[in-house]
Amino acid sequence: MRKIALAVLVIGCTFAWAKDVSNPSDYTVNIHVAKSRNTGNHQELKVVINGRKYELERYGDLMLLALGDYKAKLVKDEHRGTYDSLQVYEFLLPDQKTVKFTVIGQAE
Repeated sequence: MRKIALAVLVIGCTFAWAKDVSNPSDYTVNIHVAKSRNTGNHQELKVVINGRKYELERYGDLMLLALGDYKAKLVKDEHRGTYDSLQVYEFLLPDQKTVKFTVIGQAE
């Protein structure tokens, strides 16, 4: 009985540690990163999405994202009327890891 319980526990832990694999076909938004800046506690990007300029940010990672083109998907898109919005994009990195950035600015 102990062996069965141990086997169930090990299999359960294996599935708990398993990481969801991102499906590249879900990332249909093309984002061009034109500027990447680390401010010490967060990272800021200047990007172009569908011909429009945006500023994105994320907190907690001191790494600097390389300039270039990325595939992404919009994972949060909230609006209050026609004037306020909150958007979050999830980038698919070349090693299939993902990272989320929040839109903090836009320009024409």
